[in-house]
Amino acid sequence: MVAERLPQIFPEGTSNRGYCIQELAASTVFVMLYIGAVEGAGQYLGPVHVYRMTEEQAKRSDQASRLEYASAVFDRKRMIEGARWYADNTREPIPDETLREGLLAIGAAVSRDDLPTTSGRPRYALKAEFAALFHPSLKGDALDTAVVAFQQAHLSRSALARVSIMRAGAITGDSRVLVTFPNGETRSLAPGPSSVIARAVIEVFAVRFLESPAVLWLSDSGNKVVARDEALAQSIGLEVATDRDLPDAILVDLGPSEPLIVFVEIVATDGAMTARRRDALQSLADAAGFSRRQVAFLSAYQDRASAGFKKTITALAWGSFAWCASEPDKILILRDVEATPLRLFELVAR
Repeated sequence: MVAERLPQIFPEGTSNRGYCIQELAASTVFVMLYIGAVEGAGQYLGPVHVYRMTEEQAKRSDQASRLEYASAVFDRKRMIEGARWYADNTREPIPDETLREGLLAIGAAVSRDDLPTTSGRPRYALKAEFAALFHPSLKGDALDTAVVAFQQAHLSRSALARVSIMRAGAITGDSRVLVTFPNGETRSLAPGPSSVIARAVIEVFAVRFLESPAVLWLSDSGNKVVARDEALAQSIGLEVATDRDLPDAILVDLGPSEPLIVFVEIVATDGAMTARRRDALQSLADAAGFSRRQVAFLSAYQDRASAGFKKTITALAWGSFAWCASEPDKILILRDVEATPLRLFELVAR
């Protein structure tokens, strides 16, 4: 049950380092529930409880066996029947990664504050609201409602954004994606994760990172032209021909004294802004007479934990940007300093 519900409570990407959905995290939560290490119960977990657990012991679900195990693990002379889940040297990732940087960081567990940091005594317990999500009687709509309530109460704004975009990315069937452009017009995109990311680019990225945004070009995952602003293209001198190798979207920032053209590739599984794509699109801007400082290249993703990001990150073009819908206020800058070498302190200052 723990392994099944944990990803529902903390979808992939909720934690930047992903510890909340790993097998070790599921094992840790199980053992905390097993020994009753829940906030307010007076029982606490130490890493030893996790790495000495065995399959045979886990099957002994009566209260007496569970309480006996909670204390027996500290007796080095006592043997716990069966093969251990983890070796002794697993104990370091448990307190550091799984607990402090994982479950504690996202509001799923608490730690005693009355023990020295060097103490070997057990100190961790699940938050009562979090532990309640694993009650066997909680199912269906009631479970969904409880999970959402916990997420809203305990997850950070960025984590909630990730949860939202992950759910939106799972859109299927005939549910088309309605996009509202900066000028108030709306367009309907084909269902699917690419359309969800495209909507975020137009409704969120453009508003956050552009002063006066406009959509010059937009196509959906089937290469169907969704929007094409001929008048705007002519006014800035950029030829947008459908027979050209165009990106998924072209944004324009009309706020600066010189307009900024933003070529965007929407990456659900593949098709990021590689060096080849950047150069091809740069030639399009060069032909229109735009200077290099008037052109930007963006790869847009659902999340840094998504398959598309992991697959294409190493191929992204230098001099381009990467943005994730799940972290709307952050942007990755792939800076090329070969032409004008800079020291790290200079880069930090900028």
